Amino acid sequence: MPSIKSLILQGEGVMLDFKKTITSTEKIAKSLVAFANNKGGKLLIGVADNGSIKGVKSEEEEKYMILTSAHQFCKPAIEPHFEEIYVDDKLVLVVNIPESDTKPHYALDDQKKWWVYIRIDDKSVLASRIIVEVLKQEHKNKGVLISYSENEKKLLEYLEQHEKITLKEFSKLLRSSYRKAQKVLVNLILTNVIKSHTSEKEEYFTAVR
Repeated sequence: MPSIKSLILQGEGVMLDFKKTITSTEKIAKSLVAFANNKGGKLLIGVADNGSIKGVKSEEEEKYMILTSAHQFCKPAIEPHFEEIYVDDKLVLVVNIPESDTKPHYALDDQKKWWVYIRIDDKSVLASRIIVEVLKQEHKNKGVLISYSENEKKLLEYLEQHEKITLKEFSKLLRSSYRKAQKVLVNLILTNVIKSHTSEKEEYFTAVR
């Protein structure tokens, strides 16, 4: 593993999150499931958002909060691995979350509702229905062979002329329900023909070049 300092220099990203301290089991559950639903990642506890090392006061307390969150606020439960590393006499707790093979994982919010999160850049973002479906089917669909129907062809032709498409635009193009359009999108994401992008405002899809 690269040194903590070189990790911190990379800044927060898809596989790295800084937390000065753990303040809430619900909030940390979001990060845990986002990493598990993605390619895995590390939480550095005792590091501020700007990358300055504050150190943790009580690693036992932080570990307890994280394990409580991982076991009670994540479904299925997540098993994080801990490392304790001293940097300039300050203790940083490294929490390793492996990529899961039982996706999707859900996190419990303070309204007692379960939600799926994924990691996009340096944020844990609520997953769309399409992404939840992709996560559910990913491990089932190893080596899916896809036959292109008219619907798939329409989408690929559209993407040759336009840069991107949303679910709403696609269901209009097919003159079909959201559900039917969603199914086509999920299959094409699983077979790596298109990919999903989520911004604050919308989710859209582009062809994999």
